[in-house]
Amino acid sequence: MSAAPDTTPDVIRPRAPVEGVLGAIGDTPLVALRRLSERQDVEVWAKLEASNPGGSTKDRPAASMLRDAFERGLIGPGSTVVESSSGNMGVGLAQACRYYGLRLICVVDHRAHDTNVLTMRALGADVRVVTQPDPETGDLLVARLKIVADLLATIPGAFWPNQYANEANPAAHSGGTMREIDEALDGDIDFMFIATSTTGTLRGCCDYLRANERLTRVVAVDATGSALFGGTPGARRLPGFGAGVETTLSHEAWFDTLVRVRDLDCVVGCRRLVEREAILAGASSGGVAFAFARLAATMPSGSRCAAIFPDGGAGYLGTVYDDNWVERELNCSPHELAALAA
Repeated sequence: MSAAPDTTPDVIRPRAPVEGVLGAIGDTPLVALRRLSERQDVEVWAKLEASNPGGSTKDRPAASMLRDAFERGLIGPGSTVVESSSGNMGVGLAQACRYYGLRLICVVDHRAHDTNVLTMRALGADVRVVTQPDPETGDLLVARLKIVADLLATIPGAFWPNQYANEANPAAHSGGTMREIDEALDGDIDFMFIATSTTGTLRGCCDYLRANERLTRVVAVDATGSALFGGTPGARRLPGFGAGVETTLSHEAWFDTLVRVRDLDCVVGCRRLVEREAILAGASSGGVAFAFARLAATMPSGSRCAAIFPDGGAGYLGTVYDDNWVERELNCSPHELAALAA
């Protein structure tokens, strides 16, 4: 009889009892990925942010921005919160607003996947869906923000967290996400891979690394078609990755290397994570995995890497994990996709 496989998990996850659902945010698993790369002399650890109670890394800044607003007297019980979101921030805010007894109006666009929209509504949020881009810029984010501005002008006392500029956004990652990774790996990280959207995660992680004088090289992973960091705006079919306009936070972000990945690259990265690591990840996580594979070939032997996987794949079952959608929208047949993901 053959020996049973070693089932000892390569995972670092501190967890203690907490008070209330928002107390469960953070301390997400940090998992060693032993099969993702052919470079066995390069180590990579993934921070699985889907384990947050709302299902993504956006739970952290959502709760952080509301706590900050309470402390500054900007909101109180019964206040109305208005925000624009591609989906995950909306879920995080819907959960936190329900917990604190606040009303939430969340403006999304038609790219937001149904799972997030239904989750927000189940948590009591009023979700407004934008179907047409801004006529002047052709951008959906700009259209969303114009509706946010209209709502703020017509609802007395409404509060806009403004995830695109609020310093409590990166602070949630500086004091949370990056600190957790750094402490778990004893400050020994050669490369840090971070996907971009509002760039709050990127800014916060870099703030922590700079404050603690780490020599970690930061790899920002952005979407092709994103306007961030001087990019050329273009069509992007996957939500929550990249941005149609520069944000206030993005102007203050820094990194050592920028890698842009296509929608199809994200799909390939997601399929590889399933095939090699049994991880069902979201689109931006796939983009991070793809960027890591691209750069791993050039890394010095013995390099230790960490990557943040912002969310899970449940909301992408009808897109990233649907061969028909990939063929129709990204012009890649199942046979071609299988070859790319192998």
